[in-house]
Amino acid sequence: MAKLINLKTFCDQRGNLTVIEKIIPFEIKRIFYIYGVDSSVRGKHRHKKTIQAAICIKGKCTIWNNDGRKKEEFILDTADKCLILEPNDWHKMYNFSPDAILMVLASEYFDYNDYIFEEYPE
Repeated sequence: MAKLINLKTFCDQRGNLTVIEKIIPFEIKRIFYIYGVDSSVRGKHRHKKTIQAAICIKGKCTIWNNDGRKKEEFILDTADKCLILEPNDWHKMYNFSPDAILMVLASEYFDYNDYIFEEYPE
């Protein structure tokens, strides 16, 4: 089941510093980021093994999730929000603001065979 966690952030007159330390529930093997997105819908899959942590480090986007039991929508609109997506979380990302940068930390290296594109049946 997807869950939203808050990343520790330090703020003062110089700006903000957000730390990703001792909070991600897996060893990070891959990092990628999505940006320059038009009105397209991204994702539209789940995984066999991979756990992901999604952080919109600039701008905002929406992630819709279906774990086979519960459907939820998450709005990532600050850089201190982190959405943990478990392997069974079929998700899609959309409503990207023009300046959005969505960074994803993954527990596994890329493997096309780890992807399941079919959404759960109604």
